[in-house]
Amino acid sequence: MRASIWLLGSLLFGALGAAHAAADPAVLDRPPPTPIRASKIVLVGDSTTAVQGGWGPAFCARHVTSFLTCTNLARGGRSTYNYRAEGSWVLADAEMRTPGYARTWVLVQFGHNDQPGKPGRSTDLRREFPDNLRRYVREIRAAGAQPVLLTPLTRRQFADGVLIDDLAPWAEAVRSVAREMDVPLVDLHARSRAVVQALGPVAAMPLAQAAAAPAQVSAALGGTTVGAAPVVGAPAAQDNAVTEPMGQAKVAFDYTHLGPEGAALFATLVTEELARQVPSLRPLLIP
Repeated sequence: MRASIWLLGSLLFGALGAAHAAADPAVLDRPPPTPIRASKIVLVGDSTTAVQGGWGPAFCARHVTSFLTCTNLARGGRSTYNYRAEGSWVLADAEMRTPGYARTWVLVQFGHNDQPGKPGRSTDLRREFPDNLRRYVREIRAAGAQPVLLTPLTRRQFADGVLIDDLAPWAEAVRSVAREMDVPLVDLHARSRAVVQALGPVAAMPLAQAAAAPAQVSAALGGTTVGAAPVVGAPAAQDNAVTEPMGQAKVAFDYTHLGPEGAALFATLVTEELARQVPSLRPLLIP
């Protein structure tokens, strides 16, 4: 008898609940769904863009809306040559062709590892470096995506208070290819160079991944930066081939890679320039 009463009560409660749910206008009066129009950005480059040591993570985390997927495929120690040779470009090409996205942009930044003195990575500035960039642009367009070229992020080395602009020729080569092929250009080199020069050697030090050694701070106070193990009385420049190794950047102080503060600063510069040079991206970017 009790079981019958319990069953009857359960059925009655369920019927009342169903009736209540059926009358809920939030369920019955749903408007027709509007399909989303999501887009994608793919980051291609070296450690100054990559997930460790670059501006890319801050850009993806802070500067894109939920309607813009941001995929960081930059890798430490890569140049325009070995990024392709090792197969990383195959992965990037697959990301460009992922169906369902309204538009896909591919941001390409190289230069640091294309410089001389890096076996297995270096490229010829006059011919190979620009030819590699041209090939990337052609293949991005062939995949149905939109290329954006970035000039290389400046290093933060100084001599007598003046920023050492060792990447200027590579930056100019990128600008030349962008003009030639009518590609949007984010001139990160020019923007970052101006900011770092304004900061000076000491104020630029917190942009690194770790704190500088006392001897490095002392040298910077005199206007000249020195490497990780300066010789007393004979300041030595950072060995860029050593501090920019293949693979992930190690967490240490240098004048190339970025910690959280540096990543935040330069990701903001990239966002500002990207909004200016690619107007169709503006609604999907957060300043």
